[in-house]
Amino acid sequence: MLPILFAAITFTKDVAPVLEKHCQECHRPGEAAPFSLLTYQQVRPWAKAIKQAVLTLKMPPWFADPHFGKFSNDRSMSKQDAATIVNWVDAGAPEGDPKDLPPPRDFLEGWAIPKPDLVIQLPKAFPIPASGTIEYQKFIIPSGFTEDRWVQFAEARPDQRAQVHHMILFIREPGSHWLRDAKPGEFFVATKPKDDDVDTSALPSDFLVGYAPGQPPEKLPAGQAKLIKAGSDFVLEIHYTTNGKPALDRSRFGLVFAKAPPKERVLTLSATNGTFRIPPGDPNYRVDAEFQFASDVTLTALHPHMHGRGKDFEYRLVQPSGTAETLLDVPRYNWQWQLWYTLARPIRLEKGAKIECTAHFDNSLNNPDNADPTKEVTWGDQSWDEMMVGFFNIAFPASMPVEDLLPAKPSKTGSH
Repeated sequence: MLPILFAAITFTKDVAPVLEKHCQECHRPGEAAPFSLLTYQQVRPWAKAIKQAVLTLKMPPWFADPHFGKFSNDRSMSKQDAATIVNWVDAGAPEGDPKDLPPPRDFLEGWAIPKPDLVIQLPKAFPIPASGTIEYQKFIIPSGFTEDRWVQFAEARPDQRAQVHHMILFIREPGSHWLRDAKPGEFFVATKPKDDDVDTSALPSDFLVGYAPGQPPEKLPAGQAKLIKAGSDFVLEIHYTTNGKPALDRSRFGLVFAKAPPKERVLTLSATNGTFRIPPGDPNYRVDAEFQFASDVTLTALHPHMHGRGKDFEYRLVQPSGTAETLLDVPRYNWQWQLWYTLARPIRLEKGAKIECTAHFDNSLNNPDNADPTKEVTWGDQSWDEMMVGFFNIAFPASMPVEDLLPAKPSKTGSH
């Protein structure tokens, strides 16, 4: 039960600081939220809706069970802040004295990272039709880098937010055979294996940064960065969805380079399982995946990914000694918000340590996000298909070859 506050509550003195802290990162012009919450005039019409969202924990979006793990980017609102919102609305949402307003937050227009050193934008617009299904679009842009570059901040900025389901910027290193037949500078759809039993869930190359609703930019601390080797190509992947209106999209990515070569390289990897077959109507289908490390590393962040049938997701760490602990438990997964969970204290993993992931899927009639409970569901790109990916970030000495970190083949367990 929320505490009752007896002092007179006003927007300018009490509520504005709460909104600055919890809401304005998204609720401002040009961001993912559908309306702004920067001024009293903007907030007042939404007062009752904001109260309801706070009481039901719908906003701010944060789904980690507080009993497991501590996260530096925890978005959850304290009971005191929630009580401030609720009591202000119950008091009639008074404005208060404008002199009590806190200084406005200083946002860089157009970006949630420092001013980018490099902006990678689609050189030509992709025509999004009004209806129909659009296969994942890819676009290759040579970096032109003649020396290695280290990226400390990276952000994906969709142009047409209403029609961009997600977008990812991959790095294709020199000599890679991935998409080797694709022509740079042209949109294309990657061919897929014809064998349904082939597991295509693993990341194809180095994941630099991505976007989906709720997914934050990549912001690494000083001394850490992601590597783009000289001669690499950027591979842009964008998943468009139609909404009845045609549009032209020129999405972009911004990169901020590290001021000096870092001590540690950061890499995004994943534990995945793409062989599952979720039976029709199954309300609680379990899928497991794991990843084992071949060298000592430091675990820094976690990012579960599923689609509309995703029900819950859990990460566990198993050390070589056999000791195990739950790193993250998301008991009510919400596929509309693709959140990263950044560890408040990075965890040192010894060689042989494993990240284990367990997910459950609800393919029943009781799931309002279920596209069709009468069908068996397998791995696939579209929203009516499913995915089971336990992304995570690791840090390791910048001079260490990536090959030293990885087992010959990341192992996977079955599903049942």
